[in-house]
Amino acid sequence: MRQLKIGNVVLENSYVLGPMAGVTDLPFRLLCKEQGVGLICMEMVSAKGILYNNKNTESLLQIHPDETPVSLQLFGSDPKIVSEMAKRIEERPFTFLDINMGCPVPKVVKNKEGSALMKNPRLVYELVSAVVKAIEKPVTVKIRKGFDDEHVNAVEIAKIIEEAGASAVAVHGRTREQYYSGKADWEIIRQVKEAVHIPVIGNGDVTSGEQAEAMRKQTGCDGIMIARAAEGNPWIFSELIAYEKDGTVPERPSVDEIRETMLRHARLQLEYKGEYQGIREMRKHVAWYTKGLHGSARLREQINAVQTYQELEKILTSL
Repeated sequence: MRQLKIGNVVLENSYVLGPMAGVTDLPFRLLCKEQGVGLICMEMVSAKGILYNNKNTESLLQIHPDETPVSLQLFGSDPKIVSEMAKRIEERPFTFLDINMGCPVPKVVKNKEGSALMKNPRLVYELVSAVVKAIEKPVTVKIRKGFDDEHVNAVEIAKIIEEAGASAVAVHGRTREQYYSGKADWEIIRQVKEAVHIPVIGNGDVTSGEQAEAMRKQTGCDGIMIARAAEGNPWIFSELIAYEKDGTVPERPSVDEIRETMLRHARLQLEYKGEYQGIREMRKHVAWYTKGLHGSARLREQINAVQTYQELEKILTSL
């Protein structure tokens, strides 16, 4: 089993759960950890949210002892604020501090944060170097191929990130303009890997062990980040591990296993978020878990009206 070393930390394997807003919350992360994922990335957290003691930000910072090692991701564009907030929270039990330079959401980009940072190489250096100097923990950065097809600069940005003192870089092979459409460009990941000496984590279009090996072969990447392919599918990590170990492709979980996982997921949601928020957030997860199953379209219609755990359990029992 290939290990992944970032800074002074050696991970058990090289598979990483990518950060996804509204998805990689604590309940879902615990389920992925049970499937053997090497590193868990949390939902992105606003540095300004920490600065102004935003009540919703505190819940995003919650970490369970069972899920470590964990990467906590901050987003922001002011080097002073981001570095000071990184220092403020450094005593929390995360392993790595990640800086978001990949989020394509308009309201984030409009504030010159997320993937908009890739348009300002000088600010990238100032931001990363400020955070590296502010904390002892390893700092990593997640970037995209570029902002758009006219500004494909992942190699340049990765070099700057390395020069600024970061310990690893994750590269999503799509531009901001693409969002999540089209095909991920693995060639840009290879170019970044050849350009820097720090570990490079490849991200984009890996949904199986075969594809993971293909990405490694084409790019030479040190780690593989799985994001959307894990939605409703925490089992992907045990499948990736099994394929790497001996080339086997485990059987997909049965309907009973999927049902029990959904209900466990829902109970975790209730435990950490309460019934009102927890059940409403489960609706999208149930849609992902049941995609492709017989009767899933009708099930999704029913789930969208569910308001209690008992209602959810009753509907899923009939699956």
